[in-house]
Amino acid sequence: MLFLIEIWESVRSFLETGGNVLYFVALALFLMWMLMMERYVFLSSSYPAIRDDIIKRWIDRKDTTSWYAHRIRETWISENNEMLERNMLTIRTLVAMCPLIGLLGTVTGMIGVFEVMAEQGTGNPRLMAAGISMATIPTMAGMVAALSGVFFSSRLDAKVKLAKAKLVDSLPHH
Repeated sequence: MLFLIEIWESVRSFLETGGNVLYFVALALFLMWMLMMERYVFLSSSYPAIRDDIIKRWIDRKDTTSWYAHRIRETWISENNEMLERNMLTIRTLVAMCPLIGLLGTVTGMIGVFEVMAEQGTGNPRLMAAGISMATIPTMAGMVAALSGVFFSSRLDAKVKLAKAKLVDSLPHH
């Protein structure tokens, strides 16, 4: 339990060092990872049964060659693709937003530096250094958050594309 308290304290200290914008980076990161984990769980647990049901329904059909049968096949494939793509756009958007939120933190931090310079002058380098540090930490945090999301979301995209292709290949149209 003490270990968790120490981790929480170090995270809280980091968030204070980077300013309030880091809370938004953390929120975007949390949402991004929750959505990605949901998609991974869906692809590995729920989706195989859904896919197998679609394939079974297609194989059990007596008519698989008529125009009407092909429209049914296209509808099932489209519904499947919609299920697979759920939350993927949101994940990609959150990945793209993380560096921008970090940049917002940099801009607000630099505004703080300029305010200190206007009030105190340039004679106190420690105040300026603290402000510049506060300005750069959100950018770093946003980039790290985006990098973690880029790798895993691209792997998730590949899994989704593969699942789509496998279903299409499993539903032969004569």
